[in-house]
Amino acid sequence: MTRIPSKAEILDWISAHPTQTSKRDIAKAFGIKGADRIDLKRLLKELEAEGHLQKRHKTYRDPEQLPPVTVLLIKAPDENGDLYAQPLEWHGEGIEPIVLVVTTPAGPALGQGDRILARLSKVEGVEADHHYEARIIRRIGVNPKRVIGIFRKGAEGGRIVPIEKSSSNEWIVLEDAMQGARDGELVEAEQAGPKGRMGLPRARVINRLGDPSAPKAVSLIAIHQHGIPDDFPNAVVAEADAAKPMGLKGRKDLRDMPLITIDPADARDHDDACYAEADTDPNNPGGHIIWVAIADVAAYVKTGGELDREARKRGNSSYFPDRVVPMLPDRLSGDLCSLHEGVPRPCLAVRMQIDAEGNKISHHFVRGLMRSAASLHYAEVQAAMDGQVTDRTERFLEPVIKPLYAAYGALKKARARREPLDLDLPERKIVLSDSGQVT
Repeated sequence: MTRIPSKAEILDWISAHPTQTSKRDIAKAFGIKGADRIDLKRLLKELEAEGHLQKRHKTYRDPEQLPPVTVLLIKAPDENGDLYAQPLEWHGEGIEPIVLVVTTPAGPALGQGDRILARLSKVEGVEADHHYEARIIRRIGVNPKRVIGIFRKGAEGGRIVPIEKSSSNEWIVLEDAMQGARDGELVEAEQAGPKGRMGLPRARVINRLGDPSAPKAVSLIAIHQHGIPDDFPNAVVAEADAAKPMGLKGRKDLRDMPLITIDPADARDHDDACYAEADTDPNNPGGHIIWVAIADVAAYVKTGGELDREARKRGNSSYFPDRVVPMLPDRLSGDLCSLHEGVPRPCLAVRMQIDAEGNKISHHFVRGLMRSAASLHYAEVQAAMDGQVTDRTERFLEPVIKPLYAAYGALKKARARREPLDLDLPERKIVLSDSGQVT
């Protein structure tokens, strides 16, 4: 009799082989034949019922993921002193993922019941006892003032001389708040408690940036010297923190449509998604249906509110080679207003019908709720079309990527008929090494 694998072994194998997830693939991997397949089917059904797997098109896949930026609720430390958190935006029907909070000496002191905005990274490997690691962006409801400056060592700690031209005040740093900063280093610090001696604000170092002339420091210095606002007023942060994920009320349900985002490989947020399919209308042979959806930012940024006024003041996000100063707080720009893979997000969408020659026949707009099927980047999508399929692109090639290219082909014919001005200009981009040097 063939040994039936355990549930853990099945989950580990599916995780390691995301393109081979049918019952036949799983049976072949473990050498299961004949009547033993009944026991395998039972195990898969149990895993599906427990929420560890979900069945789609005769294959078994992991259920919904957590977004890369999300709000977490801190739990009590475990017996080893490790800090875990509960995700407040979990849409799966199965077992909730385990999230380990990665803390640093310079980070805020966290306690049970605190809410934090965090950036998540998925943990791979069978040995891990948690699914995600969370790195704190900030604690919800707390918005301490921050400063970038040169650290000057003193007898009992030191001082920070801000690089911002508009700031004349130095900041006092007590010895237990230095985090090992050295004299002459560029540091990032945040306000820590009431003003100290001589009426100067107290600070604690949260990030040592090193040599002020080093490449990685250039962006931060430019931000402050040119007066680009890189922090948000308390009222703006409070309004962003109060935002809740949108539901279906008043929206068309687009969550089962395989809309995908296609962005540069280094994109942090995803603003628009697309999907195309062959038109089944017999009166439109060879035609296409195209959907384009954009994040519905107006669902969260109300006219005349604190967020709206701050966004008008900033006008845009400011992009540097190694960082972005966003127009909206992280809770919105990196979370609720970003079309992350696998999580429901409000959108504005347009459905367009075109004929085989690329002429638009009709269109209509909807406010919808979508769930991105994948966050792909330009190079891997083109590579898939060129025959270089990866685990990420294989399952989207036939149902999603090829129909998009087919619709583009029709639109390209219509564009050629219009004889537009075609400027093929080189695109310039600054690429940095890990040390911040321009490569």
